[in-house]
Amino acid sequence: MTDLLRPHAEQQFADELAALARADDRQRPPNWKLSPWAVVTYLLGGELPDGTVVTPKYVGPRRLVEVAVATLATDRALLLLGVPGTAKTWVGEHLAAAVSGDSTLLVQGTSGTAEEAIRYGWNYARLLAEGPTPAALVPSPVMTAMREGRVARVEELTRIPADVQDALITVLSEKTLPIPELASEVQAQKGFTVIATANDRDRGVNDLSSALRRRFNTVVLPLPADAEEEVGIVARRVTQLGRSLDLPELPAALEEIRRVVTVFRELRSGTTTDGRTSLKSPTATLSTAEAISVVTAGIALAAHFGDGVLRPADVAAGIVGAVVRDPVSDRVAWTEYLEAVVRERDGWAEFYRACREVTG
Repeated sequence: MTDLLRPHAEQQFADELAALARADDRQRPPNWKLSPWAVVTYLLGGELPDGTVVTPKYVGPRRLVEVAVATLATDRALLLLGVPGTAKTWVGEHLAAAVSGDSTLLVQGTSGTAEEAIRYGWNYARLLAEGPTPAALVPSPVMTAMREGRVARVEELTRIPADVQDALITVLSEKTLPIPELASEVQAQKGFTVIATANDRDRGVNDLSSALRRRFNTVVLPLPADAEEEVGIVARRVTQLGRSLDLPELPAALEEIRRVVTVFRELRSGTTTDGRTSLKSPTATLSTAEAISVVTAGIALAAHFGDGVLRPADVAAGIVGAVVRDPVSDRVAWTEYLEAVVRERDGWAEFYRACREVTG
């Protein structure tokens, strides 16, 4: 575990899941490792009767998490929808870990995802030697989840071609996966469900058919409600990432974290915090996840090439790289923001100089 770069959720938080299981005396749906109450507690955090502190995995409206967990307790699949960087993948992974104890039954959606990734494939060497036999069949993560009554995850559902998406319709409606080559089928065991994610900005890529969309309950994950909430999320995740990457511990970096969050929130909302200045918004999402990446990279710079204190120069290049995705329109929006807002803001002179240096 200590040598893994990125442990699965059920590995990283095994102690918390075990403590929740011991304290959990509520009814559990078939094949669930925890009750719905305990799953929500695992996601949102809390303190158990034995004193165990469960760290929050998601910061957001409790009701949204309750709706998501309640959906999984029914025969409906769950679609987590939102702009990039709103923790859809993170929430899906932790839901699967808490419900099934296994978050690895994953289909990663891309434009090249084939139907076999959702249904099943074949070991072609055995297929040629033996013909279609159960031993030659290669189950997909979805088929495995059906057989074992677990949660299957489908990431970036709208990136998958429409005809491949529709392979899920029979699975979600009939809870059956036909195998015509073997004149058989796989019927889902109780506990089987699908958690899918999709980005708001992917509309029009491969929109879900109305038939498929009806098979999902949709929960929209919002951006953090206010700046302090987002600062807390970034600080917590940066600390976790720093430990997993063995980055040196730095003194409190809240000032620079708050600066990064402020820049991202102002640019994506198109107005300054005080509401006095309208801004051009860049094409980039400028999500919380990107803020976490900028700060983590800045800490690495400060630790290995600086004086061990996170300073404006350590985050400036990361911010510019996150904002200026389009070399024409984004550069204009960023330059105007620097000159009209950053340059005039008290206490931001060092940050302004660092940004101008890397902007060019």
